[in-house]
Amino acid sequence: MKRILLTIALALLGCVMICACSDDSGKGYTQITPQEAKQIMDTESGYVILDVRTHDEYMDGHIPGAVLIPDYDIVRRAESELPDKEQLILVYCRSGRRSKLAAEALAELGYTNVMEFGGINDWPYETE
Repeated sequence: MKRILLTIALALLGCVMICACSDDSGKGYTQITPQEAKQIMDTESGYVILDVRTHDEYMDGHIPGAVLIPDYDIVRRAESELPDKEQLILVYCRSGRRSKLAAEALAELGYTNVMEFGGINDWPYETE
């Protein structure tokens, strides 16, 4: 009986440790709010704003200064258009789905300072 209880206790401890170690920090990028992104844009320099929507979506309106690399081109174009893998990259799309995928792809390519802030649908600030 003691052996069974010890086995169960060890199994539960293992589950707790796995759950404690499996937070979002392993995704390779940081999720921030549009407000946090705007504050970075207003107070820092040397960052890239990356729009990962389509060309047509970009032309309909985008955040001033944003660079367009559609999500489906990230793997092919990132290293040539974003050569500094330590530069802060602020990523957005229309609703937040594609920006998350693009941020994950950038992290997998070795980019170390990627922040994803969702979609332009939730962006209450200036667009052009």
